[in-house]
Amino acid sequence: MADAPEKIPSLPADYVPPKVWTWDRPSGGAFASINRPIAGATHDKVLPVGGHPLQLYSLGTPNGVKVSIMLEELLAAGHAGAEYDAWYIDIGEGDQFGSGFVELNPNSKIPALLDRTDPAKPQRVFESGSILLYLAEKFGAFLPTDPTKRTEALSWLFWQMGSAPFLGGGFGHFYAYAPVKIEYAIDRYAMEAKRQYDVLDRHFADHRYAAGDEYSIADMAIWPWYGGVALGQAYGDAASFLSTKDYKHFNRWVDEVGARPAVQRGRRVNRKVENDPSFIRERHSAADLD
Repeated sequence: MADAPEKIPSLPADYVPPKVWTWDRPSGGAFASINRPIAGATHDKVLPVGGHPLQLYSLGTPNGVKVSIMLEELLAAGHAGAEYDAWYIDIGEGDQFGSGFVELNPNSKIPALLDRTDPAKPQRVFESGSILLYLAEKFGAFLPTDPTKRTEALSWLFWQMGSAPFLGGGFGHFYAYAPVKIEYAIDRYAMEAKRQYDVLDRHFADHRYAAGDEYSIADMAIWPWYGGVALGQAYGDAASFLSTKDYKHFNRWVDEVGARPAVQRGRRVNRKVENDPSFIRERHSAADLD
């Protein structure tokens, strides 16, 4: 007779998964007040609109910073049509569930972009990777035109989009935000995070930038997430816990990208001034960052 399967312990000890999950209490953790299993608007709120062609509704998280860096890079490269208004979306207060924001992004996640270059045909764009690609194609910048190099840049852009949830929603959540420290969860996602850092370190040993010798939207996508953790800007002491200093080729790239003036400007947008006096809550002209 076969041995009975070993019982897997639960946390809490008396927890037994139900046959059908229902939402009957807050999930706990840092973002319990805004997590819910349904979509759609919770309240009516019209989004503000400024005078520039591009309207960015965002927050200075890694996903938001990707886009503000791209816009600052475009302006630095002389693309006057990339002037933008950046509006602060306070996800802790549920701004992303306002009716105006949901019209731009039915998924209620920042960032969202409204291109009003043609006021008669405003174009919404949501998902940070989609916004980067949209802007790159609109302005013909920061995406290689050579088919092979373009494909490499897009591969790394989508690598970031697929990998970062394990760094943030996986490792970051259980290491810094979960209401209880779970060894299994932290070990599981720390292992995956370090594997991803090793992927990057091995790549940057032989490549100046993500797509080769040309700076692109792939670098803008990867840097706020993986660079932010390595620079000690996310998840407490995660940089030490993950020993990110050990990835020397990756850190060379972090320093080079981080030294770009447009990166330094873009990372300051849509952030709380009380956390750093160089941060700005909203951006409506270059003077706001000067």
